[in-house]
Amino acid sequence: MTQTLSGPRSDDTRRQIRQQVRRQVPQDVPPDLQEAAAPGRAPEPTLHDPCTEREQAGRRLPRGDDAPELDVFLTGQVFMDMIFTGLPGLPPPGTELVTDGLGSAPGGVANIAVAMSRLGLRTGLAAAFGDDLFGAYLWRTLSEQEGVDLRRSRMIPGWPSPVTVSLAYDSDRSMVTYAKPLPLQPDELVTEPPQAKTCFVDIGRPVPEWVKAMRRAGARVFADLGWDSTGTWSAEVLDRLRYVDVFLPNAVEAMAYTRTGSPEEAARALAERVAVVVVKRGGDGALAIDSAAGECAETRALPVEALDATGAGDVFAAGFVFGTLAGLPLDERLRFANLCAGLSVRHRSGSLGAPCWGEIAAFGESGEVPEEVLADYAFVVPFIPASADDAVVRAEPTLRSHTGERPPAVRFPTTTAATTRAETR
Repeated sequence: MTQTLSGPRSDDTRRQIRQQVRRQVPQDVPPDLQEAAAPGRAPEPTLHDPCTEREQAGRRLPRGDDAPELDVFLTGQVFMDMIFTGLPGLPPPGTELVTDGLGSAPGGVANIAVAMSRLGLRTGLAAAFGDDLFGAYLWRTLSEQEGVDLRRSRMIPGWPSPVTVSLAYDSDRSMVTYAKPLPLQPDELVTEPPQAKTCFVDIGRPVPEWVKAMRRAGARVFADLGWDSTGTWSAEVLDRLRYVDVFLPNAVEAMAYTRTGSPEEAARALAERVAVVVVKRGGDGALAIDSAAGECAETRALPVEALDATGAGDVFAAGFVFGTLAGLPLDERLRFANLCAGLSVRHRSGSLGAPCWGEIAAFGESGEVPEEVLADYAFVVPFIPASADDAVVRAEPTLRSHTGERPPAVRFPTTTAATTRAETR
């Protein structure tokens, strides 16, 4: 089953299927509906890559002939995210709301995996997938559409895919998640760690042995952590930073774990434990300390219309990893991460809202921010591939097949959007 899902159909096979379907379609059916209209046949899904320039961007990173097979490797749980938008509020008991806004996208660890891959990083993921329709969609979207290496992932027989339904209204959202216990942990899938320049880990749980092994082999370890629902914020968690090279908490987490009163104090305390610390401050931007280089940097949040900040912290982390592998100085790494996160919050599309290089290029021409702000991001220009399309085109995050060569851009309702500063949580 895994091989079937990971192996895309050849272009010839896809072409033959389309030709057979079209021959059975009445001529008066619009072209964009012809495949769906074929009687007795299910539409053949096409997984269009919205970031075709990603490989060219990756080749601009310094890679020698003996470079590892991956730029970054990570593990975690993938969710099926379904996002309802355009709602006036939550439906009262016994009632039904109807909306024309629905997005579907891989969630969980897929948020950061997709963001990294879209920037051109060769990304490997070890995760468990359900053996159901959602699992097939998640696998194919990550592998075929987004170019994530799933060779160390597995389909789990009899295990249903976890699903999160999000109801977005005003500038907030409510969520319901369905999940069955995993018969194994994602870290158990890593019997032998791959060769990679970096790996990403959540230090909210004990650091896996494969992370330690990769670090001994020369990989740099990036880490973050999630919200402590127990409220204890045990300082013992910070002891795990001895296996970490770059730590990226948000301000609330950093202050809680260090028992400090400001993000700046928290950053200084963490800098005594890890070589590079980056504290994300939401609408106030971010700050970083590189103890090894003796550098400090700070950046403001990008002044954009933020529709949904969910997952912006993952996109920020992906940008910082790219900047690190590109050899950028600390202040430019911070600004590039900030740019990526700021672009992602302008959409309600989950992981598929992560920016491609085409959107990064288009942003410079959009007039959304003052010229003096754009000047701070001039260092990004040499990394933009010549093939990057300056039209903002994304994979449409909806469970349906696409027809034609290019899917439409995602358009979510914006009538309830709140204009805020981009948050990198």
